[in-house]
Amino acid sequence: MASDRLRITRRDFLNGVALGGVAAGLAPAEALGARARDGVYYPPMLTGMRGSHPGSFEVAHGLAWTGQTFSLPPAPDEDGYDLVVVGGGISGLAAALFFRDAHGPDARILILDNHDDFGGHAKRNEFVVDGVRLIGYGGSQSIDTPSSYSAESMGLLARVGIDVQRFYDYYDQGFEARHGLRRGIYFAAEHYGRDLALPNVFRGYFGDQPRDVAGVVARYPLSDSERAALVTLLTAERDPLAALSPAAKVDRLRRTSYSDFLRQVHGLPEPVIEIIRDMPRGLWGVGWDGLSALEAVRMGMPGIGPVDESLADVTGYGEEPYIFHFPDGNAGVARAIVRQLLPDAVPGSTMEDLVTAMVDYGRLDVDGAATRIRLNSTAIDVRHTPGGRQVDVGYVRDGTVRKVRARHVVLACYNSMIPHLCPELPAAQKAAIEYAEKVPLVYTSIAVRNWRAFADSGFGSFYVPKPGLMHSFGLDFPVSMGDYRFTDAADQPTVIHGSWVPTAPDQGLSAREQHLIGRRQLYEIPFDAFEADIVAKMNGALGAHGFDAGRDIAAITVNRWPHGYAYEYNDYSDPEGWGPENGPHVAGRAQIGRISIANSDAAGYAYVNGAIDAAYRAAQEQTKTT
Repeated sequence: MASDRLRITRRDFLNGVALGGVAAGLAPAEALGARARDGVYYPPMLTGMRGSHPGSFEVAHGLAWTGQTFSLPPAPDEDGYDLVVVGGGISGLAAALFFRDAHGPDARILILDNHDDFGGHAKRNEFVVDGVRLIGYGGSQSIDTPSSYSAESMGLLARVGIDVQRFYDYYDQGFEARHGLRRGIYFAAEHYGRDLALPNVFRGYFGDQPRDVAGVVARYPLSDSERAALVTLLTAERDPLAALSPAAKVDRLRRTSYSDFLRQVHGLPEPVIEIIRDMPRGLWGVGWDGLSALEAVRMGMPGIGPVDESLADVTGYGEEPYIFHFPDGNAGVARAIVRQLLPDAVPGSTMEDLVTAMVDYGRLDVDGAATRIRLNSTAIDVRHTPGGRQVDVGYVRDGTVRKVRARHVVLACYNSMIPHLCPELPAAQKAAIEYAEKVPLVYTSIAVRNWRAFADSGFGSFYVPKPGLMHSFGLDFPVSMGDYRFTDAADQPTVIHGSWVPTAPDQGLSAREQHLIGRRQLYEIPFDAFEADIVAKMNGALGAHGFDAGRDIAAITVNRWPHGYAYEYNDYSDPEGWGPENGPHVAGRAQIGRISIANSDAAGYAYVNGAIDAAYRAAQEQTKTT
């Protein structure tokens, strides 16, 4: 019988359920949870609640939520920096490198970050299971569609030694077919009466539509009439909007959520819509109740008829394969930039040896070094000195308020914190920044002793309707680079990746409103709740094939990101025409004298190239400011 609970030792674990004061009685190292093994500072090895971890958000919440004030030192503790960067994610690291390239290797640069690791949402997770080192990702996932990158973004990747073409060799595109793995759908007993793991009948982005659609749907936990409606939706070729002109068709699709389209045009029963609704959560952070039917066309969803030339300009996500992925996701990009900034901290010289390199965190912030990365440091105040020739940055580290002075500052932090950090921000710019709502996100890395149950079931991943705390889970991306090898035998340890975005569906709320509610919800959920949900889902989906969570799961890292991916404009609930080139974020990122803004929020685009392009713009602004 599958175990109901795990018995996993999670050293250095803090639950994080309490928002304030949970770490107040602990020594700084304990409160920050930074020591992973044998007293060595190596955050990627930490398990339990990670991402926005205890110690990383309390000061910022005091500043933004309760209006807490801090007494800044009258004089700076450090002076003479050419650049201070607030935020050590990909955008902040890239801004530092762009600035140093323009000003020379002797430019004095300090990067501050509130987390105990660099990379921002590009987070690395590591485990050792039965003597095998496993590497996974806890945030920013892949280099998506690099053929579309700007010259600046592609140039930065080349500058730090990343050749995206090599991923064609490193990503095993035949892994699923070789092992006979399909994409599945898991119906949990708590909602559907019994646990069922069945093929996902949706094609394209979400599933591998089987030849016998009706035969598979016949096993779905639906009534006969509901099954018939789903089969008709999946197999009918008619265009229900054929009578409309191309312009009217696009307008109708844009103004109608896909959930409502299925109700109004197809008369689909609610239990079928509920199965479909949450499929796009992992990409958009919201279900089909908050996305347009036009977006459903782009993602290949059924029921809208043939895609003709009238929709050619609004369809498709490109033909480039989704394979440009380090074993630790875009933490590999962050580590590559840090290697360029501080070569003594990251051994090696190639993108291949970067995968297994052990970062020496003690070399990130060294006295006398031209470039320094200072972790566990939360900015609280950023303003020009009298006369405007320099900028003072106040921050809190180890419970002490400090101040550093620089000629230039780049704010590459969470965008909505900037109005609280920077008192010189004009009101109109503050309002522009406040429009967007970050997408709350949880990426879970589950280290398992083997994946035999996946192999025996024939499923490599599952989508979960009515998802609880995990809407999808499955084998991680099959990438082998340098000395690191992805598992190729079902009896070997590996990492299972799980995803969840908290939403508030079917309440008539926009994506922005759902993100806000989801973020508040996420802060209140303890690790134990995630653990219990993971155990239940994996036992439920795979228990019939011999999976026992208590025996087979070795460790869990829950990467919690209440302020997750950057907000991208949604053509269903945002004004038509808003996108990366047009929208409130453009006014929100305006330069403020010697202060520039760089982050993916400021790009209106939640991908690596958005972060890098924003970094290049900010570095250029400050390079031109003498």
